[in-house]
Amino acid sequence: MLSDAQGNDVIIEVETVPSGQRHLSSNQRVPGKLVNSAFSMVSSTSDVDGTDSQIFSPRNDRNAKQWLQFSTSSNESFSQTLHSPESTGTDTSWTSHENIQGQKLITSLISMTSRDRMKAIRSQPRTMEEKRNLRKVVDKEKRKQSPRIFELTCCTQCLNSISLAYRRSKNSLSELLSSINLWQKVLKVIGGKFGTSVLSYFNFLRWLLKFNIFSFIVTFSFIIIPQLTVAAENTLPFTGLEFFTGADYFSDTVMYYGFYTNSTIQHGDGAASYDMPLAYIFTIGACLTICFFSLLFSMARHFRKNFINPHVYSRGITKLIFCWDFTVTHERAVKLKQKNLSTEIKENLSEIRQENVKLTLSQRLSRWSTHLAAWVVSTSLAIACCVAVYYLAENNTEFLESHKDPGAVLLLPFVVSCINLAVPRFYSAFRLVEQYEMPQHEVSVLLIRNIFLKMSIIGILCYYWLNIVALTGEKCWETLIGQEIYRLLLMDFVFSLADSLLGEFLRRIIGMKFITSLGLPEFDIARNVLELIYAQTLVWIGTFFCPLLPFIQMITLFIMFYVKNVSLKMNFQPPSKAWRASQMMTCFIFVLFFPSFTGVLCTLAITIWRLTPSADCGPFRGLPVFIQSIYTWIDILSHRPSYLWVVWIYQNLIGSVHCFFILTLIVLIITYLYWQIIQGRKVMIRLLHEHIVNEGKDKMFLIEKLTKLQEAEKRANPSSLTLERRDEEQPSPLHARGHDATHDLRFRRSVQEENASA
Repeated sequence: MLSDAQGNDVIIEVETVPSGQRHLSSNQRVPGKLVNSAFSMVSSTSDVDGTDSQIFSPRNDRNAKQWLQFSTSSNESFSQTLHSPESTGTDTSWTSHENIQGQKLITSLISMTSRDRMKAIRSQPRTMEEKRNLRKVVDKEKRKQSPRIFELTCCTQCLNSISLAYRRSKNSLSELLSSINLWQKVLKVIGGKFGTSVLSYFNFLRWLLKFNIFSFIVTFSFIIIPQLTVAAENTLPFTGLEFFTGADYFSDTVMYYGFYTNSTIQHGDGAASYDMPLAYIFTIGACLTICFFSLLFSMARHFRKNFINPHVYSRGITKLIFCWDFTVTHERAVKLKQKNLSTEIKENLSEIRQENVKLTLSQRLSRWSTHLAAWVVSTSLAIACCVAVYYLAENNTEFLESHKDPGAVLLLPFVVSCINLAVPRFYSAFRLVEQYEMPQHEVSVLLIRNIFLKMSIIGILCYYWLNIVALTGEKCWETLIGQEIYRLLLMDFVFSLADSLLGEFLRRIIGMKFITSLGLPEFDIARNVLELIYAQTLVWIGTFFCPLLPFIQMITLFIMFYVKNVSLKMNFQPPSKAWRASQMMTCFIFVLFFPSFTGVLCTLAITIWRLTPSADCGPFRGLPVFIQSIYTWIDILSHRPSYLWVVWIYQNLIGSVHCFFILTLIVLIITYLYWQIIQGRKVMIRLLHEHIVNEGKDKMFLIEKLTKLQEAEKRANPSSLTLERRDEEQPSPLHARGHDATHDLRFRRSVQEENASA
């Protein structure tokens, strides 16, 4: 909106109309009904100031332009006349000045392009009915112009209809997606009370849930449903222990790889056939490919939003202070919005204060030595845990052979889950010693330490599965690996659930009742995020051996959201150091991509290209390697002329090393360009900041100079000062309005005289 200090004049830039087009002249009358219905919406400056920067953009400067300047006060009087009872529905005689203002506004809308005119009308702070009336009035006036210029052809009308239908469908789809968006209100409450740092964890959890919903839909549609159509009845007994072990009854279901057939599914003689081995490997490959590009797209989107945009460096102060969503009218929504803005302002102020902290040389040496000691201890502990897991996994086969108890298979998952629960808490205790000034540094360090621990454990387990379990000669080693991953995922969920319901509750009781100096704990973002990444990595590895794992992960994530939400509100306090975590989502996705997803791709590549499938189970039984099914399919297509294009795509794109090299080179070039854009914008922001500081100094210097000149003038002309005081005691209306301008002119005159004498 225009402020009071900006005066009462509004300037609108209007294109000069071509010679074949005629405008409404200044002496041409506009029907009263049209003007009344149109300009009741744009009678004040608030109707045009919000869109003038978008409508009258440089791209409309095709011809010579003219500037139309008119008074806001006269416009308001014109609006009052329009809304008066005497002027409604009749052709009244307008004054010449009011008629000119209405004609200029009508002309400004008519002379725009269709797209700019729609933007101008859409951005009006009016109801939809009033906007429609305004559009009808402008279109009616536009049709009165020369038919040779404004008559739409059939092709243009078709394009306009398609464009309108596209916009409406896009808006409808956006409204539908926003209406089904999960936990929108809950996330707003969390962000308002605990800040964006804690909110980033729940956003990441919701993002992973959407990921697994998509993966389950794809695998269920193309793998599970076709297999269910030819599945035989399961005759194994069900005891309930299978929920924990994943063996026995579940082994003969669509849950595991070994249950799927290696034949072509066909119902009836003339019906279409369905090649199960090709469907299995293509479905898993399609899921991983889409996940790969989705991760890249999400990283690029968050990277551009949180690292490249200039408002990141300015910390969005304009958004926080000068912008309020006036569509929020409900009392609870208003309070929640105020709380969110208050939290964001605290985060920005805290970040500014932390950036200005400077330590002495002795303090920096002390902290560096503390950080080095913490890194040595944490790395040694992680290595010790990895060695323990390796020896336990290596001897796990002998242990299971000597213990026939069905629960013995839970030993390895139990030990791994205990390590994943205890060691990250020990890492979190280092914050009491290290004492990072900036909380984001603390979270980043904890992320790196937990990544090193958890990814090392997963790497050791993958080595155990691919080099010990797969080579032992078991009847169906793919199903055994699927059962191991299921038990790891289930045990990790049970431990996380117990920790949230019991461990965090006990920590709150201890801090509130027994050791009050501890107080309420703060939500550990790094540890909880790494739990999600660890579980998702297991799901990606296990989808090939257990296609139902995305569905299991969906259920666990859905439960964990509500459990973590309740535990957060009951057992935790807001962060003592408010900090802005806008860039944390980008870091979480990057960690999920590397090393998590890239490690999964390497593991599955070794499985598909190097290992020999089981001879008695699964869709690839009897083949030397899993990828042989695709090789056979390509050989068959190469003898069919109508499918040679598929063979060419596989040989020159999918199976070509050069293609992947070119794609990698393109990605590196784009990354380098983005990095250069970041550096350039940082330099630009720094230079603009220095320019603003220098401008402020210049203004202060000029103000001091003007003050000195004023004092010198008063000392030199005391009579004028007496006359000035007399005028102030008896001000006239005209003098009161022009006092500021006269005072400013007097200062300018004195400055000019001094410059001339100098």
